[in-house]
Amino acid sequence: MKCRHCHAELNVPFIDLCTAPPSNAYLNEADLHRPEKYFPLRVLVCTDCWLVQTEDFADAADLFSADYAYFSSFSTTWLRHAEHYVAAMIKRFNLGPGSLVAEIAANDGYLLQYVKMHDIPCFGVEPTHSTAEAARAKGIHIVEDFFGAKLANRLAEQGRQTDLVAANNVLAHVPDINDFVSGFASLLKPTGVATFEFPHLLNLVNESQFDTIYHEHFSYLSLTAVTSIFERNGLMVFDVEELPTHGGSLRVFAQRWDSLPYAATRSVGAMLETEQTAGITTPGYYREIQANAEVIKNDFLNFLIQAKRENKKVIAYGAAAKGNTLLNFAGVRPDLVHFVVDRNPAKQGKYMPGSRVPIVAEHRIKDERPDYVVILPWNLRAEVVAQLDYVREWGGRFVTAVPHLEVA
Repeated sequence: MKCRHCHAELNVPFIDLCTAPPSNAYLNEADLHRPEKYFPLRVLVCTDCWLVQTEDFADAADLFSADYAYFSSFSTTWLRHAEHYVAAMIKRFNLGPGSLVAEIAANDGYLLQYVKMHDIPCFGVEPTHSTAEAARAKGIHIVEDFFGAKLANRLAEQGRQTDLVAANNVLAHVPDINDFVSGFASLLKPTGVATFEFPHLLNLVNESQFDTIYHEHFSYLSLTAVTSIFERNGLMVFDVEELPTHGGSLRVFAQRWDSLPYAATRSVGAMLETEQTAGITTPGYYREIQANAEVIKNDFLNFLIQAKRENKKVIAYGAAAKGNTLLNFAGVRPDLVHFVVDRNPAKQGKYMPGSRVPIVAEHRIKDERPDYVVILPWNLRAEVVAQLDYVREWGGRFVTAVPHLEVA
């Protein structure tokens, strides 16, 4: 396989999580009587541009279907993050009613609703029909399509170049990363800014966050790789911020190479140096995550088996993609985790792909009073523990498996 950015041969392995179905391919009752489509889940490292990437097996149509069930607005933590982002961008870049803001991968309008509240014109690009309809219900104009150079050029020709484009947690999701990034150079006004948020590869490796790896994530990103990709596609990084979201993320600010209205901050050079010192541009840096992931898997599986031997009831919270990676890599089935609770009605009544653990509404927790609640989206642990604090009334305890097994 060749690198999806620079086309160099890929020879350095990162991690092999065996096989798994697409992480958001939730099953209905009828699907339980049919075989599922599994794909190898292997990740490699490019030693030319240092882009970490999955092997190509799954097509985007298999990953992002019309009934895609991930809706951003069900996390209050993420809504607060979006609201704070909008306020900060309005202040920093003097946005107002005369500006135009867009979000790529707008999902259910979780972010653009705050732009709209400030009476700033905006639109979103979102390829999945279910989330696009949810955004439209909020009064947000949505272009229902995959973003890339062709769509960006069409929007620019329609007079829809933007002052600000947000791209939160989508850069990792695109199979043709060059086409995707080049679209921003067309969509931005000469003085426009694009911001990208993505989980930082440095944290993934240092914290063994292997469950953030799934087929929908084609790339695992460092600032080193992103800077290279942007420069070859008409963008320049002029600032970077560290964020606590998703176990540790970066927010990268980019501008058009042909205008450069903003001077680069010291943060860019400092982060590149941090990555260099950590070893991101050396093959040896990527050698330990496989063994660490297997330790996490084994510790989690041993916990579940011991709980079953003691007749303890274990359930999980959050039918998240990262949870599907963990459950499938560990070979968990409903005999070990009885059900998964999720607040999203679009997931309730369905089953987790691969593991086939049923997804239910929150009232089942009070009905069945489990001994343990495994928090699958561990990055939202504080939010979930506060929401489910009543579990402690009957002695229930909370469990997370990544970056290490914790029972509290």
